[in-house]
Amino acid sequence: MSKVSYYTADGLKKLRDELNHLRDVERPKASQAIAEARDKGDLSENAEYDAAKEAQGLLEMKIAKMEEVFANARLIDETQLDTSKALVHSTVKIKNLTNKAEVKYKLVAQSEADLKSGKISVDSPIGKGLLGKKVGEIAEVQVPSGTIQFEILEITRD
Repeated sequence: MSKVSYYTADGLKKLRDELNHLRDVERPKASQAIAEARDKGDLSENAEYDAAKEAQGLLEMKIAKMEEVFANARLIDETQLDTSKALVHSTVKIKNLTNKAEVKYKLVAQSEADLKSGKISVDSPIGKGLLGKKVGEIAEVQVPSGTIQFEILEITRD
């Protein structure tokens, strides 16, 4: 069973562009590499041919996975988001109760995650811990080093 992921218009466009690039640019390059390696002679002892075939196989797997993600992608209207609780595409301001640090994260699909720009995946430990929480609630998040408690300070849709 495939998992539905929710995307912004920009996120969905980025996913589509990457998939098109793999199909239209990388796939022909892989075929060309195989053809060039095949022209070099005996295939039974042609490491270049084997490497090109393996690279093509990996590329095809990546394309198939991205096609599945794209087929199950749904566009979300951010103006209709409920800000009473943390959901996909909510921006959540949290406070770490251990070190009192405050930080803002936007909860996004895994393929849109970018920690440098404050976007974390809803599939990450922190993302999972924040989903469904309301302002004032405490989210207990299991991380490799133990449990961290975050207080939900604010939920917006920016």
